[in-house]
Amino acid sequence: NADFFAAIIDWKMPEMNGLETVRAIREQVDPDMPLIIMSAYDYSDIGEALKKAAADAFMTKPLFRSKLVRMLRQFLEKGNAKTSGGDAGNFSGDLEGRRILLVEDNALNRDIARELLELKGAIVDVAQNGRQAVEFFSASPQGWYDLILMDIQMPVMNGYEACAAIRAMGRKDAKEIPVLALTANAFVDDVIKAKKAGMNGHLAKPVDADKMITIIRKWLSSPENM
Repeated sequence: NADFFAAIIDWKMPEMNGLETVRAIREQVDPDMPLIIMSAYDYSDIGEALKKAAADAFMTKPLFRSKLVRMLRQFLEKGNAKTSGGDAGNFSGDLEGRRILLVEDNALNRDIARELLELKGAIVDVAQNGRQAVEFFSASPQGWYDLILMDIQMPVMNGYEACAAIRAMGRKDAKEIPVLALTANAFVDDVIKAKKAGMNGHLAKPVDADKMITIIRKWLSSPENM
């Protein structure tokens, strides 16, 4: 008679796909069970459908043990900020459980930054260009992301345009979320452009791991003092 703690559901399946499965579990089995969708597809392609189906989280394939454990741990912790609308003021200075949107078109840079952040306990969603970043943020629940790392030079939509589009959204978190530029250029003109677009600061590439983590921690703990 022991209930399942959570369900991890593939998005693309024969006969009944992930969306249909989530809906069926919500209606027929348990309206409160944590439901995690996993997919090799972009979140932007299915974000709205997941929200309507009331899935709790999304994970990209391939799955890594450390990332899966961190996500499940969030549901174990009573009053978790992401599952119960808790207060981000409980932040202890580490990146454990903090959700970061990493926007980077270069695969190698993206993988390195993601690995560094996940080693520190962060949950990282990845967008490959500015338009994807805007779609991810738009499809996410209020307060879903804690910080955005935004590359500047990208195809489809660059970092300045993406940041400006996010800031223009009519929601509180879009105006308040820290957005840090990832760029190989830190000239005066670049700094001015970044500020005009609504960015809060710069991180030089190639990324210095210690510096990146230090700056992110400061922004997440007390952004008003930066």
